[in-house]
Amino acid sequence: MSDFLPFTRPYIDEAAIAAVGNVLRSGWITSGPKVLEFEKQLSAYFGGRPVRTFNSGTCTMEIALRIAGIGPGDEVITTPISWVATSNVIIEVGATPVFADIDPVTRNIDLDKVEAAITPKTRAIIPVDLSGLPVDRDRLYAIAAKHKLRVVEDAAQAIGSLWKGKRIGSFGDFVSFSFQANKNLTTTEGGCLVLNNEDEARLAEKYRLQGVTRTGFDGMDVDVLGGKFNMTDVAAAIGLNQLPQLDAITARRHALAKHYFATFGEDFEKQTGAQLPVTDFTNTNWHMFQIVLPEGVVRAAFMEKMKARNIGCGVHYPPIHLFQMYRARGFHEGMFPVAESVGRRIVSLPMFPKMSEVDVERVVVAVREVLSQKS
Repeated sequence: MSDFLPFTRPYIDEAAIAAVGNVLRSGWITSGPKVLEFEKQLSAYFGGRPVRTFNSGTCTMEIALRIAGIGPGDEVITTPISWVATSNVIIEVGATPVFADIDPVTRNIDLDKVEAAITPKTRAIIPVDLSGLPVDRDRLYAIAAKHKLRVVEDAAQAIGSLWKGKRIGSFGDFVSFSFQANKNLTTTEGGCLVLNNEDEARLAEKYRLQGVTRTGFDGMDVDVLGGKFNMTDVAAAIGLNQLPQLDAITARRHALAKHYFATFGEDFEKQTGAQLPVTDFTNTNWHMFQIVLPEGVVRAAFMEKMKARNIGCGVHYPPIHLFQMYRARGFHEGMFPVAESVGRRIVSLPMFPKMSEVDVERVVVAVREVLSQKS
């Protein structure tokens, strides 16, 4: 039997390992010169916008909401199909999460539903670029401008993605990226927040490290309630190694995605009732290759049969509003039917740069075999 093929595998080369060793030997292992250099290079990548790094792509969204002054009494609209952090940060700042259903084709938030969900209490929108496929930025920002809303882009999966030829993060309001282990660019854990100006960047620095401002040799003051969210130089060293490779990583993911489509063939959806992702080789970075299983196929059973063939799958994501904590806030089945349907059936197939075309073919054969047994 072939070796186990996971749904993702981080790529850390020998140069990154050596860079981490150098940082450890330097004695400066927390936030230091590597973090500053990484932020400088990220800023250049995003067209010169201010960028600050953090220890996750979750706190970045929380800090963006705090900078925007969003808190108790405010509502923030987001999607029910995302990692639960996307809505947890809304609760963390004391605001109320409001969900809008998703588009059945893109699986991103349905912007028509967003506009319908706006109330006098709405202060912001957090859209998610699922699998790296960008939400329509033109329509998104038109809605935000019309209703005077802030936007916190959850672009956790979208580094390297484009909108009309412009990099996600190089324009817009707040843009949050994740560098967690399975992301296209990883620092093992971490993230960054792209901001609008230096005033916001300075406030972000305070929020990421206990609200502290230092002056001179011994001056210290605290004027906001911050946390402990700083990135380490160890993580930044990995990021500095990965960033120059990002275009090549994205190109490889494009090639693998194209091979998935070619191998599945034009008749796959008609034959099986499954749904492939949007065929987009202009904007998306192909962070994940996700299919939606046919109605009646139990996802856990499908994944078990794939594992029996030594192939791993992922689930991204169950509907947030059906988690126990959100049910306790009044959410229930039937509120967002598209998200509930997709959330029951969506599966992430293996997708990472070191995969081969033969690996893709092996996955497709296995998917077809398993789906042919659905009866």
